[in-house]
Amino acid sequence: MGYGRSGRSPGSAPSVAERRGSPDAWARVQLARQPGRPHTLDYVAELCTDFVELHGDRAFGDDAALVGGPARFAGRAVMILGHQKGANTKENLRRHFGMAHPEGYHKARRLMKHAEKFGLPLLTFIDTPGADPGLGSEERGQGQAIAACIETLAALRVPIVATVIGEGGSGGALALGVADEILMLENAFYAVITPEGCSSILWRDTEHAADAAAAMRITAADLDEFGVVDRVIPEPDPAHEDPLPVIAATGRAIREALERLEEEYPPDRPERIDALLAARYAKFRAIGRWREAPVPAEA
Repeated sequence: MGYGRSGRSPGSAPSVAERRGSPDAWARVQLARQPGRPHTLDYVAELCTDFVELHGDRAFGDDAALVGGPARFAGRAVMILGHQKGANTKENLRRHFGMAHPEGYHKARRLMKHAEKFGLPLLTFIDTPGADPGLGSEERGQGQAIAACIETLAALRVPIVATVIGEGGSGGALALGVADEILMLENAFYAVITPEGCSSILWRDTEHAADAAAAMRITAADLDEFGVVDRVIPEPDPAHEDPLPVIAATGRAIREALERLEEEYPPDRPERIDALLAARYAKFRAIGRWREAPVPAEA
């Protein structure tokens, strides 16, 4: 993966103007957080059939902030994983506003391995402010649970398509984001920290969140330019205002990505699956480089 889309010369750093980012970044953040925006189970209901939600991490409990299970999508059996927010305050409290606990990520890892065992392509939907930061989650190994998901995804021997449908916050998002194809809705964002968190660190208050959002380059357009995401899905009308066309467009994009992966890396050819894993590794090793260059084989 390289950064050729911006027209920047190979090896050059971004200009000051480029580093400032888009002035509408904060507006995109607000759109991504709209409570009426469709969530993972809305996409599953419209795009999939025969979905069976699986529960529990087989150790501590279940986590309603992260949902998953097998389903049928575009004529094939797949495994679904996604953060799930609520449509109202009561449901958001039950779903913990989409901020998963360690048991949620343990459950996700269990379903990842299930997908690999049965040869099911993995579809993930990212929509979280971040992983739960509470004391209980830290005591139960939140960081290790996220790291285990990332490690599992990096070596998973099935195609993975991830879609950022709303908020993509920190490690809680990355735990479902190591994929062969990363799609992102136009009014979503994807960042190492929320703009408010960044503002608190840099300015010691949250009043500069809009400036932080622009400086962090977290919009779909920014991340497409950087090569972090592979495709931006347009929202002619914001998803919370007219969800069905956006869901349908997302389904088409996921199907096309999955078909490309299955054509290039047939699941019945082990040597091609080895190539899939190598390409996935190279994809993430290349992120952050300002020039187009292959990753050394010994890296």
